Amino acid sequence: MWKRAVCTKDCPDTCGLLVKVEDGTITKVKGDPEHPYTQGFICKKGARFPEHVHGAARLTTPLKRTGPKGSGEFAPITWDEALDEVAANIRRVADEFGPEAVLPYSYAGHMGVVHRFAGHAFFNKLGASRLDYTICSAAAIAGFNASLGSGPSTEIQEAAGADLIVIWGSNTLVTNVHAWPHFTKARKDGAKIVVIDPYRNHTAREADVHLMLRPGTDAALALAVMHVLIEEDMIDHGFIAAQTIGFDQLKERAGEWPPSRAAEVCGLSEAEIVEFARAYGTARAPYIRTGWGPARQLAGGMAMRTLCLLPALVNAFAKPGGGITRSLGGAPGTAPSLIRDDLRPAGTRTVNMVHLGHALTELADPPVKLLYNYLSNPAAVAPQSAQVMAGLAREDLFTVVQEMYMTDTAKFADVILPGASFLETGDLYRCYGHNYVQIGRPAIEPVGDSRSTLDIFQGLAKRLGFTEEVFSLTEEQCIERVLAESAGSPYLKGVDLDALRRGEPVRLNIPANPFAEGFKTPSGKVEFFSQAMADQGLDPLPDGTPVRDPEGGDAYPLEYLTPPHPLLLNSAFNEVESIRERTGGPRVLIHPDTASARGIAQGMTVRVFNGRGQNTARAEVTEDTRPDLLVAEGLHWPNQKPGEGSNQLTSQRLTDMGNTCAFHCNKVEVEPVG
Repeated sequence: MWKRAVCTKDCPDTCGLLVKVEDGTITKVKGDPEHPYTQGFICKKGARFPEHVHGAARLTTPLKRTGPKGSGEFAPITWDEALDEVAANIRRVADEFGPEAVLPYSYAGHMGVVHRFAGHAFFNKLGASRLDYTICSAAAIAGFNASLGSGPSTEIQEAAGADLIVIWGSNTLVTNVHAWPHFTKARKDGAKIVVIDPYRNHTAREADVHLMLRPGTDAALALAVMHVLIEEDMIDHGFIAAQTIGFDQLKERAGEWPPSRAAEVCGLSEAEIVEFARAYGTARAPYIRTGWGPARQLAGGMAMRTLCLLPALVNAFAKPGGGITRSLGGAPGTAPSLIRDDLRPAGTRTVNMVHLGHALTELADPPVKLLYNYLSNPAAVAPQSAQVMAGLAREDLFTVVQEMYMTDTAKFADVILPGASFLETGDLYRCYGHNYVQIGRPAIEPVGDSRSTLDIFQGLAKRLGFTEEVFSLTEEQCIERVLAESAGSPYLKGVDLDALRRGEPVRLNIPANPFAEGFKTPSGKVEFFSQAMADQGLDPLPDGTPVRDPEGGDAYPLEYLTPPHPLLLNSAFNEVESIRERTGGPRVLIHPDTASARGIAQGMTVRVFNGRGQNTARAEVTEDTRPDLLVAEGLHWPNQKPGEGSNQLTSQRLTDMGNTCAFHCNKVEVEPVG
């Protein structure tokens, strides 16, 4: 029997799936041909979901630690024993140190609205420390919003009508594969594809032009493009006068960034910059697809703010096929009655999730005495992970981990609660790569004794005596609550909710060009000059000055990027043996000149290090990267050999806007092992 489902992974595509079930087992997963956007094909990772759900190493019964922390030694216990143990330790910690000594840690391991947020009401009621969920996209959002405002951006399908497609900091063929058919359709009609990325990834290899700039110099490149557009009068004066503020100040700032200056900063030639600027300025309908890469720098918010001003200079928004895409989708949001922020005591402290290492080893008044981790694998994904794991190893820290597999984080748990997969639960899925929403329902019963996130928190709430209605709602009731509380959103106006309830993908009421209705900035216009940024003590104008990793000085001369691996998604899919084997394990791309100067040969095991930690990997000597740049694709689990994990090298410093992690702003050195 084939059943309809939705991919829950943290990916913009949110694919419609068809799942084949035989005797209660998932035997095959393929794309749903009736999904209007994903249109029947899925990535190689998604095709392996049967192994993800039914893997031999899957955790299907609660476990209690029996050996030293981190040893991975556990004994099975019952659910009653597990939940009683967790509830008792929550009470103990809250009574002895105060509820803020409990820290929840979660993120996007499940993208459904119900289960992703199922723990929020519980921790709000408890009065636990509040987690600031900023680890991924906050800088990109803040920068984009400062220039163009909040809300959806240009629908990706519109790019099929563009004559110039600029993919800026996104490996689309790996991270947004369903956008590619629209880009190739445009190319068949004569469009050119330009990729701006510090290394030659899958998408760059397929581009007509690849601008291999230095990491962290995106804003400098964008300002140089503005310089050329303004100097050569390739701008839309009418739109600028009517729909923007601060152009005179922008003109002066762009004048400080001629292509000659930007070329030195970006590591590009002046001719490359001028040619790109003229192509953008003369295009009939230029389109930009922004990735998250530019924003994962210490000045990442400014980078995103700057590059997304380019469409305003030429009024690309009004040109069929033109515009800019950062994030799509809108309603339905998360219902306030499910989150229950009103239950949280006033003045409860907030802990930024980027600072987990600091929180587990240095935070006081009170110290973190209980960590509850779910829908995340911080030993692999959190920055400065050596400090994170040092905190996890504390004997006085009681750690609860909800997981499907024995991750590096789970090995440090005191109690492991086996979680159900997305194909064993029901949920409502919005997305950020297209404008469709869909409800997924269980394809099979939970494997073994695994339970959903919602079920687990309701069991704990009962043990702690929490009686609010939210702690007794079913999945279906939660979904209906979200729809009811989102009913006032203009994005749901006229939407066929009955079709949505039947499990069909339904398009939100969002125009393909949402900018036609104006800009959701404080002024209602594109803001070349942002008073809101000035009020925060930030430069109100675009700034192209790179901000680099300050630790270690000249001791670490190389930049270090950790972009996505084609077969992994953050740290997910490491649990699937066939995928893990196909990745070949951790590797690092090294330019031949860099390798030669350090005595490194192809396939050699090398140590990449800085003052924060180290990661070992196999060397891939290639001209696909720059001489001043090392690239390690994907977050392989730290316990793999070679290993330790790329985020050993990442700082906990926060970005200029959004308070997120500068994952791609690291200075390192590399040497052969032995």
